[in-house]
Amino acid sequence: MTEDMAFECLLVSRDPSVVSIMDQLLGDLAISTKVLPTLTRAVEYLSEDSTDLVIVDWEKDSPKLLQHINQFGRPKKPALMVVSDVPTSAPNTYSLLRKPITVESGAQSLKQTYCKLLQDYRQHTRCVLMRSLIAKNQNGRSVPITVENIGEGGVGLSAREFLSLRDVLSFPLLLPGTEMPIDIAVRVLWLRQYGAAGCEFVSISQAHRGLLHDWLEQKCPVKKPLVKL
Repeated sequence: MTEDMAFECLLVSRDPSVVSIMDQLLGDLAISTKVLPTLTRAVEYLSEDSTDLVIVDWEKDSPKLLQHINQFGRPKKPALMVVSDVPTSAPNTYSLLRKPITVESGAQSLKQTYCKLLQDYRQHTRCVLMRSLIAKNQNGRSVPITVENIGEGGVGLSAREFLSLRDVLSFPLLLPGTEMPIDIAVRVLWLRQYGAAGCEFVSISQAHRGLLHDWLEQKCPVKKPLVKL
């Protein structure tokens, strides 16, 4: 993600027609694009830079690039798209775009990929909160917690009292700048030292999920596409 909150793409291709069409379409989606022609330069670039999407114009040495990506030490790997005129064995690709590509076929594949990038970003991005409150666990016991961050998928919190994996905590949460608290229930997925916990939503009404979504869009904006999705 760039400083102006645009997704970043690495396009690996030496085919002028692929580069021309895909670079234009990526620009329409406000995706910042780096074009590199060779596997070696792509590996060097990925080793030093954070990338959200990798588009590979498939060649015989392309599996080496995917192997490099899969060996990343980073917790979040980039999404993958393969451009090819023959079936490939590329794993974990969001889509396979067949050659010869056209503006129409490229736009359709990229729009699907963009929506998945946005969904994944919203699911995993967390906005800082630092709200102290009293939650109720599954047994009705009061548990003082501090909600440290929140995203579409859940919250990060800390508690001075002991929590267990799979504990369910329910509480109202007032998001900064809003007037009505949202009622949520979360399940503890992981625990760290000093009471830190990561939790997923198990209960939130559709209306309150909409309020949270709108709030997150304001707090964690993504650069808007230039075309209608």
